[in-house]
Amino acid sequence: MNKIVYDGEGAVFGRIASVIAKDLLKGNEVDLINCEKMIVSGDKKLLAKKILAKREMGSGGSRKGPKYPRTAEKLVKRMIRGMLPRDRAKGRDALRRLKCFEGGEDEKAVKIKHQMPRKFASVEEIVRLLK
Repeated sequence: MNKIVYDGEGAVFGRIASVIAKDLLKGNEVDLINCEKMIVSGDKKLLAKKILAKREMGSGGSRKGPKYPRTAEKLVKRMIRGMLPRDRAKGRDALRRLKCFEGGEDEKAVKIKHQMPRKFASVEEIVRLLK
């Protein structure tokens, strides 16, 4: 249908991700730029610890799983995947229409600004703690 470009710079992750998930389910193609500059509310060490704990569940040569990526754009795409019904065809098709990019500029990009939470971390900082 339509192609929508969102700018993730300064946006609270959960709020913009729910908007993106709804657009994907409507049949739109969505590009997310500056995904490493998105804000995740909460303590950054606690967030990284949760992701590392989930990653450790699949360690030991396990191919089955859970696999958590180490780059910002893949981590954001995986977190948005959790908001889509992947067990149905419409959810799988919606995920194929999502593209995430680190950096980038677009003057037509939709910017969503929210009130800054007290404790927050950018996706870039979380990825740095995961390595």
